[in-house]
Order: sequence, then C-alpha cells, then structure tokens
Amino acid sequence: MGVSAMLSIEVPMGEVVELNFNVPLGPVAIYAMVRQRNAFRYDFHFVASNCVREVIKPTCLQLAMEKSLFDGI
Repeated sequence: MGVSAMLSIEVPMGEVVELNFNVPLGPVAIYAMVRQRNAFRYDFHFVASNCVREVIKPTCLQLAMEKSLFDGI
C-alpha cells in the first residue's frame, strides 16, 4: 500500500522518508520508500507500520463507501 505525491524537491529512488498528512480520522506520520518517479510525481510504498492498519486502511474504506453512496445519488 502506498501513496503518490507531487514534490518540488528531489528525492532519490529507494530513499525512506517520513510523510505527514491529515486524513478524516486524524493526522498521520508514516515512513515510506520512494518506488518510482515521473518528473515531479513520486510514488511511495509504506514501510510496515501499525498506522497503515489502524488509520490509513480504515480511512480508505470509509472514503470509498462515501464515494459509492455519493455516486448512487
């Protein structure tokens, strides 16, 4: 599981970075490895963490359910 981000700085492939962002369930601080880069877009793979299981997965499920409810209107 991972995330993509547009960055104005250069980050080497394979580098492990700390990502900080907010989701509806609260703030998230998680480590991720740079997997791919295309111009300013970076793809990160989360490094094993309880945060993925406890915050990110439930948030993704919640947002997916809300989207499907909204799409059905």
